[in-house]
Amino acid sequence: MLTKMESEQRIVRLQQELRTKGLDGALFIYPIDVYYFSGTRQNSTLWIPATGNPLLFVRKSLVRALAESVIEETRPFPSSKEFPTLFGDEVKKIGITFDVVPVQQYNYYARLLPDREFVDISAVNRELRSVKSDWELTRMRRSGAQLSDVLRQVPQFLKEGMRELDLSAELEYRLRKAGSEGYVRMRAFNQELFQGLAVTGKTAGSPGFFDGPVTGRGLSSASPHGASTEAITVDTPVLIDFTGVFNGYIVDMTRIFVIGSLAPELERAFAAALAIQKCLAENLKPGAICEELFFTAAGMAEQAGLGQNFMGAPGENARFVGHGVGLELDEFPVLAQGFKVPLQAGQTIAIEPKFVFPGQGVVGIENTFAVTERGGEKITELPDGIVYL
Repeated sequence: MLTKMESEQRIVRLQQELRTKGLDGALFIYPIDVYYFSGTRQNSTLWIPATGNPLLFVRKSLVRALAESVIEETRPFPSSKEFPTLFGDEVKKIGITFDVVPVQQYNYYARLLPDREFVDISAVNRELRSVKSDWELTRMRRSGAQLSDVLRQVPQFLKEGMRELDLSAELEYRLRKAGSEGYVRMRAFNQELFQGLAVTGKTAGSPGFFDGPVTGRGLSSASPHGASTEAITVDTPVLIDFTGVFNGYIVDMTRIFVIGSLAPELERAFAAALAIQKCLAENLKPGAICEELFFTAAGMAEQAGLGQNFMGAPGENARFVGHGVGLELDEFPVLAQGFKVPLQAGQTIAIEPKFVFPGQGVVGIENTFAVTERGGEKITELPDGIVYL
């Protein structure tokens, strides 16, 4: 559970940002944001003034919120008449996370708090959350160890002829038995993910909505992501790209398995992916510019003659090579074109250079790293090489 000291440090950092921006406070209604500051994910609204003590208003369950929350003033959600009286006349400008708040909810709070200006603090919130404390890094290392333990078991059950779905189900089963919570929270609109991907051969390069290099065919047009009923065959790369979610914290990793052997072209592409990962990991230091790291990776792919296959099938290429992870899968920072911000110590990033060859499959690597002064600390400790069975 979240400690009071950890919560207070997060709130102090936010309050400093609020005062710098001339805001009188921040109102959080998105569940994982409420959890980040309070320690409970119950149906609640959190008010953090720029100066002073926060208030947590709980709709359901108050009993559980009282047991979990580290916010001293945790109370039932007030009536619509009482709610405005809890905000003094001095409160004029209120921060809110427009990136995730539905218009309906915004209108509700705008009616409750008339004559106030609501200001978007989405970037402020995400930047604060991107830097992990020692407390958070300890939990992410545990998530990495647990996920690595499960992927280490794959040679025990990966067989020729089994369906992608069977492989995915076995991974999901073992992860759940290990205590993975399964919730892969994503902040981006129109993105969904069920634990991870287990895809092979021609289905691995299937185009799709998912904002990543690999989508998979999925099981239907209503669920067009992830494993399909396609059978796994010899001499074909099997890509396993799974998350581990323990105590809310997500790590992300990919490994390649093959029953038999791989075509030389695919082995060469895998070697290029390892080289890109090594270069980026060595440069995951405070001050490195995210966009420049992406351009470095894309340039290495071009030099290897694999640019059109980098991070997606030709024409379907994703424009990033790494993404922040934590309580959500798509946290800041992003190693992407247009993301011209410097890295900070304590940020955690999944680096995933991958190459997609339609009709043949996908090869690549992914590990979660922490940004340090010495370069990336690998959190998902498992050998990177292709596993041949």
